Amino acid sequence: MAGPAPARTARAESPTPASVPHPGTARRASAPRSEVITGAQAVIRTLERLGVDTVFGLPGGTILPTYDPLLDSEQIDHVLVRHEQGAGHAATGYAAATGRVGVCMATSGPGATNLVTPLADAHMDSVPVLAITGQQSSALLGTDAFQEADIVGMTMPVTKHSFLVTQAEDIPRALRAAFHIASTGRPGPVLVDITKDAQAAQLEFVWEDDVELPGYRPVNRPHAKQIREAAALIASSKRPVIYAGGGIVRSGAHAELLALAEASGIPVTTTLMARGAFPDSHPQHLGMPGMHGTVPAVAAIQKADVLIAVGSRFDDRVTGDLSTFAPHAKVIHADIDPAEIGKNRTADVPIVGDAREVLSALLDELKNSFASSLEDGRAAWWKLIDGWKASYPLGYERTDTGLCDPQYVIERISALTGPEGVYAAGVGQHQMWAAQFVQYERPHSWLNSGGLGTMGYAVPAAMGAKKGQPDRVVWAIDGDGCFQMTNQELATCVISGIPIKVAIINNSSLGMVRQWQTLFYDGRYSHSDLNTGHETVRVPDFVKLADAYGCFGLRVDRNEDVDAAIEQALAVNDRPVVLDFTVPADAMVWPMVAAGVSNDQIQYARDIRPDFSSEAEEGEI
Repeated sequence: MAGPAPARTARAESPTPASVPHPGTARRASAPRSEVITGAQAVIRTLERLGVDTVFGLPGGTILPTYDPLLDSEQIDHVLVRHEQGAGHAATGYAAATGRVGVCMATSGPGATNLVTPLADAHMDSVPVLAITGQQSSALLGTDAFQEADIVGMTMPVTKHSFLVTQAEDIPRALRAAFHIASTGRPGPVLVDITKDAQAAQLEFVWEDDVELPGYRPVNRPHAKQIREAAALIASSKRPVIYAGGGIVRSGAHAELLALAEASGIPVTTTLMARGAFPDSHPQHLGMPGMHGTVPAVAAIQKADVLIAVGSRFDDRVTGDLSTFAPHAKVIHADIDPAEIGKNRTADVPIVGDAREVLSALLDELKNSFASSLEDGRAAWWKLIDGWKASYPLGYERTDTGLCDPQYVIERISALTGPEGVYAAGVGQHQMWAAQFVQYERPHSWLNSGGLGTMGYAVPAAMGAKKGQPDRVVWAIDGDGCFQMTNQELATCVISGIPIKVAIINNSSLGMVRQWQTLFYDGRYSHSDLNTGHETVRVPDFVKLADAYGCFGLRVDRNEDVDAAIEQALAVNDRPVVLDFTVPADAMVWPMVAAGVSNDQIQYARDIRPDFSSEAEEGEI
């Protein structure tokens, strides 16, 4: 009898095909009372037993058997999206905002293939998502039947694991295994594709609490020897820097990061995926490193003698030219995924383990074996860093166009909403401004498509976040280009009572594309104008579009009107809000490191390059 057909693993800690057992071999904790139900009923019953309270989805022919018992569930709230991509991003936003597994559902063929982009997005950013898809009946597999697609094969590279289930009795164990894989080790998306005949057939439903997956053994606790070596290296350092990545947020290691940083006095940088993992207001926080990071963060890493990388992957947007990245630094690299360690940058001290465990063990070892190093304030190092902070603060110049300054808009959204809000962004200039100018004080407050860079992420992700965190204010900070890709989910928000707030930073163009065209293509704006903004035909008119969807819509053209508009938005809680902020097309994101060049060439503003490379400065430490 065929069990779930496992896909090739895409993560080192995921099970290999040979090691994934037939679900029938999973160990039973006891012999509970059983009942006979359909495979479709087993899907819903299993999700309920796993604690799932929300599913984002869109029904179709091959998943209809499962949608029927879903109607009777008193625990699971189904959110009917307008496009399957919205379901996937909403599940990702739900997971990123809550720390729980997000669940989405779609039918076979195009319904399933529309989930590929959000699954790839969740995979790149290590977000726990369970995707359930219907599949044509097993007798029709391989015949090019109507709406048949090999979604398991398609998603192999972009999921942590994938299952094909063709037998009803395998459904509960496959879903439990998928849920376990998605939420343990390095989190990620898992897909379970269930044939229509498996959903219709009957099985004897028996709940088993244990999930046994031989070969899948994520390492959570770091090796003591590696911790001792890392602590010794930190204790002997003069210019250490903590390079905190998104793994800090996924692990829930923010308290341990704060404790280590404060005890050691080491400066902290937080990547795009780690914004909120360390409070922006903390004096030891240097900001975001990388292409659009702060000068102090970039400079400190370039001058560091020890780089403590935790839950980070040395992404090209952080490192720039990898051969010149942190050239003087010994690297301590800690990650729960051993495949990441040494992948891009050789680690002098590799540590495999969960970020919480690693940071806690490091601090204990420093206290127990290197207590004197914790008294070293590294005054010369901080003098140099404080000089960079004073000389190159994060800021912007007001434009003289009379339109809203995009940075000002985002600053005011942050100030008037506060750190308890949740902020989701699309991809492009507005994403970088949101990363720079929102004040992040807590984890799970910043959602974005960091690795894949998916336009259209913000609105459905904000929708999912609001569903998971209904008592928080949730903003989608979007661009006029990104917004047009998924704004149909405003209909979902209106009908389902999900009152998100959308701030469109409307520069009437594909903003980051235009910025690169300005800087690197002699201002040749090839197909980047969108005609949505100031002095254009405004197609579409976002305020009229908001009204058509049943949202509150308002256009804001001047800085003087920004606060009043945001306050109006914050006062509306019975429907979604869309604020169309008109900003100049020529506004740019600074600082900036051009793609592929050394971080030493960071530009503070256009044609302004900091000089932090003097030998005299290095000689002081």
